[in-house]
Formats: sequence, structure tokens, C-alpha cells
Amino acid sequence: MAALSYLLRFLALAAVLAATPLAAQTQPNLPTADKHAIRTAIEGQMGAFRADDGERAFGFASPNIRGIFRTADNFMAMVRNGYQPVYRPRDVRFGDLVAVEASLVQKVYVTGPDGRRVLALYVMEQQADGIWLINGCMLAEPEDEA
Repeated sequence: MAALSYLLRFLALAAVLAATPLAAQTQPNLPTADKHAIRTAIEGQMGAFRADDGERAFGFASPNIRGIFRTADNFMAMVRNGYQPVYRPRDVRFGDLVAVEASLVQKVYVTGPDGRRVLALYVMEQQADGIWLINGCMLAEPEDEA
């Protein structure tokens, strides 16, 4: 039931992101250390994907994501099948970190293994201990190509 609730919230956020003009997305007033930690989490997970280290990649996922997929193997199967651009990127370029509704979203421009460019929208979640984890990722057309 918690997984369904999370999925519905995630889909609602996806709809808001798709409908929110860039001008309405605001730059969060975060300390530099938090911005760095967010980027480090995403880079760490991508590095784990490149190394096919499912346990390490799964470790960058929020408790919500871990609850949905339950095992690193399930998580990696989903990434391999549905997220090839972030699983095996040719090129990665970080864009803006934006606040949308009550969520922080890191924009990452990725060129996938097929040469196609996508915008990976990483929803980030800060844990009670201050650590930033990935609470979902949506793939979209880059803004300059949409």
C-alpha cells in the first residue's frame, strides 16, 4: 500500500514537472554542501551502474524506492530495462537544481548509449541524518528539443 501511495505521489509530481513552465521552477536556497551532496549521490549511482554494482547503486535510492523494489537485483533489472540513458550514459551534464512543489529536482542532461539526448529529472530527498538520496528519476525530452 505504501508503494502505491508513493507511486501516485511520484506520478503527480511528474505531471506537475511536465506542466510547470521553466520560469515557475525556482532555484532552491540550499547550502553549497547540500548541492554538492546531491550531485555526488547521482554521480555515485551512475558510477555504480557503470560497474554493474547493484548493491551500491541501490544504496543511493531513498527508502521509498527501496521499499518498492525490495532488492538490488529488482532495482537493477528496472534500470537496465527502462533507463538505459542513465545506466550506460555516453555523456552527462548537470543542469539546474530546481524546487517544484515541495520537491527538489536535479536536472541532468544525458546522452544515452544510442546517441539520443534525454533530460533525467532526479527527485531528491534529504534523510533525517542529512544524507541526500534519490527518490525517483523521470526521463524527458531536453527542454531545448521539446
